[in-house]
Amino acid sequence: MKWLLVFAPIALLLEQFAPDRTLLIFGTAAVAIVPLAGIMAQATGVLAERVGPSIGGLLNATFGNAAEFIICLAALREGLHAMVMASLAGAIIGNILLVMGIAMVVGGRRWGTQRYDTTMSRSLAAMLTLAVISMIMPAAYRAVVPTESAAIDSISVWIAVVLLAIYACSVIQTLRAAKSPASGDGDAHDAHGGHDVPAWSPKRAALILGTATFGVVVMSEILVAVIEPATESLGLSPAFSGVFVLAVLGGAAEAVSAIMAARGNRMDLAMSIAQGASVQLALLIAPLLVLLSYFVGPHPMPLVFAPSLVVSVLLATMISAQVSTDGRTDWFRGAQLLAVYLILAAVFFYAPGASE
Repeated sequence: MKWLLVFAPIALLLEQFAPDRTLLIFGTAAVAIVPLAGIMAQATGVLAERVGPSIGGLLNATFGNAAEFIICLAALREGLHAMVMASLAGAIIGNILLVMGIAMVVGGRRWGTQRYDTTMSRSLAAMLTLAVISMIMPAAYRAVVPTESAAIDSISVWIAVVLLAIYACSVIQTLRAAKSPASGDGDAHDAHGGHDVPAWSPKRAALILGTATFGVVVMSEILVAVIEPATESLGLSPAFSGVFVLAVLGGAAEAVSAIMAARGNRMDLAMSIAQGASVQLALLIAPLLVLLSYFVGPHPMPLVFAPSLVVSVLLATMISAQVSTDGRTDWFRGAQLLAVYLILAAVFFYAPGASE
């Protein structure tokens, strides 16, 4: 798909010389993200061969979420707090339902039942539960005391600091577990050697990963600038655009990486990417944006998600925990995750005010 990279300069030229062609700019930028995400997936695969699935998944989540972070930061500068929250919630839902679901289907159709380390998956599932709790409490307080804006700002800052601290602890735990002889991360590349990984050195892979990430960031900034008029011309509501369109495009890198890992019979890495990206969004990106809102944008952004977004993330977390904590996956479990994703998409598509 590398020939699709030609759409990147086309998107840049259209943005400069035909800014009124918003739908065309949106389409070319969205297409350009696909090959860039594929290159990121290949580079991450090379690095994961050396460092194992745990750290490999952490690396992919970090670089993959760079696009989502830039998209949300651009919206934050414009004071579009509702879009930021919708995009974050949509990215979390997309990773644990859409990305994990497609990965299970692709891997299951090729390999049948696939195995993975339950310790890592259960730890990530617990972190996702913590993320849901951090979303429920501010939303519940806002519903009970809607006029206390000063208090909700203070609560949001406090929760943001706690989430950043626990995420730092999780990174330390991941690094320590990867160094443990019992973790098996060091032998991860020998377990399933039948998948395609480019013959790149780690230094070259890191350079390519950084370059592709920069390309995704540039295309993402173009997308966020034209998404409102482009999606309106397509008849899509702001709720559906934020939760599904914008979030899916921002998470393209993780999606390609996880699917490629599952196709190569590396479900450990696929699960780590899909769940780890959601954990990072909820425990790092969201609280970081809350704190940055005091320096960027017209006014601070509270850590308050709309009730429908909270319920959607809660349901997604529950079903993903049910099908992904016993050490095995197959195509049917992936189909179940995709079914929930399609149900949520239908609700947001036919209910324009779903994210309010």
